[in-house]
Amino acid sequence: MNTASPACGRPAWLSGIRSNVLAGLTSSFALVPECIAFALVAHLNPLMGLYGAFFICTVTALFGGRPGMISGAAGSMAVVIVALVVEHGAQYLLATVILSGLLMMLFGILRLGKLIRMVPHPVMLGFVNGLAIVIATAQLAHFKTVTPHGEAWLHGSALATMCALVALTMAIVYLLPRLTRAVPPALVAILGIGLFTQLLHLPTRTLGDMAHVAGNLPTLHLPDVPLDLETLRIILPYAVLIAIVGLLETLLTFNLTDEITETRGQPNRECVALGAANLASGLFGGMGGCAMIGQTMINLNSGGRSRLSGIVSGVMILLYILFLSPLIERIPLAALVGVMFVVAQQTFAWGSLRVLGKVPRNDALVIVAVTVITVFADLAIAVMCGIVIAALNFAWQHAREIHTHAEDRAGHKTYVPRGTLFFASTTRFHELFDPARDPASVTVDCSHLLLADHSALAALQGLAERYRKAGKQLRMKNLSERNRQLLSRAGIGLA
Repeated sequence: MNTASPACGRPAWLSGIRSNVLAGLTSSFALVPECIAFALVAHLNPLMGLYGAFFICTVTALFGGRPGMISGAAGSMAVVIVALVVEHGAQYLLATVILSGLLMMLFGILRLGKLIRMVPHPVMLGFVNGLAIVIATAQLAHFKTVTPHGEAWLHGSALATMCALVALTMAIVYLLPRLTRAVPPALVAILGIGLFTQLLHLPTRTLGDMAHVAGNLPTLHLPDVPLDLETLRIILPYAVLIAIVGLLETLLTFNLTDEITETRGQPNRECVALGAANLASGLFGGMGGCAMIGQTMINLNSGGRSRLSGIVSGVMILLYILFLSPLIERIPLAALVGVMFVVAQQTFAWGSLRVLGKVPRNDALVIVAVTVITVFADLAIAVMCGIVIAALNFAWQHAREIHTHAEDRAGHKTYVPRGTLFFASTTRFHELFDPARDPASVTVDCSHLLLADHSALAALQGLAERYRKAGKQLRMKNLSERNRQLLSRAGIGLA
């Protein structure tokens, strides 16, 4: 009897083998320059980025909760660790990656992955828009060359060749699906442009100009750092920050992949797998990483839907390092830049521009704010700001909605408040009552009142005190069982 789940069972592995293998191969081409570039940004040996990509991509594909998603050594995490590497060296980074992996695993074990449900849709739109812009602008670095005086933009024939090859790559990716969908257009574009430049001996920059990919098998070793509290003091803040950034980017990409594939993954399982992948990467000398939205989009657009595509992508990284470096180093950067430009265009939620004037002003503000902060600051800060703005707007709107209906009968007055009583609505709640003018006997019918927090309990207690000081009796009726328990636990007897 086959007890495997659809997400990881044998039928899922066997379905679409050809498309998933080709998709994994395509995304692996896009992983190499990104991981090399991120390693260089972090002042690390490029092989550390490639080792990290192999472990993180392979482990998350095998054991994660979201088939079809591609993970690797991500730029958002590389930026976080620059100061640590410059000040303390690569060994402290490896210790940090191991600790961050443990924190990620703990996050998943505690089943906190479901917190991603609290991210509003406008934040998701801002996230994908911001990362699309980041992906596009990051490609501009390939239009520069190193001179004795620093970096300078390409010019003349070099710039013309680069632009022509990028345009040709984009044209292939856009137009090939109109002719056939038998092979991923990005794969055809990369390999086609590579053969084209080799046959015509066109002078253009290749992957080999960024760094040499050749290396040996990664070896297991503990980071060469003192195992004491001083080391923990140094690495803990960076590990926490890496874990937060990695989990945020992974879970947001996770949600996007769910929407695109119209399936549901397992976020807690993905968090545990990502933590295990970072742990393995740190033990074998690799960078930390998380889900990569650009490579995930390439994989999905190329037909990658099962775990096989991620496994192929990760294993190909190792094969490039061990055996295929002479071939992979000949791939023109222009081909990869063209593919990433298309990815950026397809990732950007263009529909969000059309709805900016139609959605509530606060939601439009969230979309724009998250996009801008993602581009100019940091993903984690952007998402946190978006959630705070959305939460404040939610609280403000609900605070204004509380109201009451009053009934006067023979010297007795009954209030029937409706809405949610919480920290933001307590002032408005008190304004609904008039102890000075009310009769001696007052009842509050709580049938339609929800007590949300301690501020609500304090508001009810304060209201009772106001009536007591006015020499009048206040009683409450029709409290829900939950509200009764809250009042009883707080030691407030109003019913």
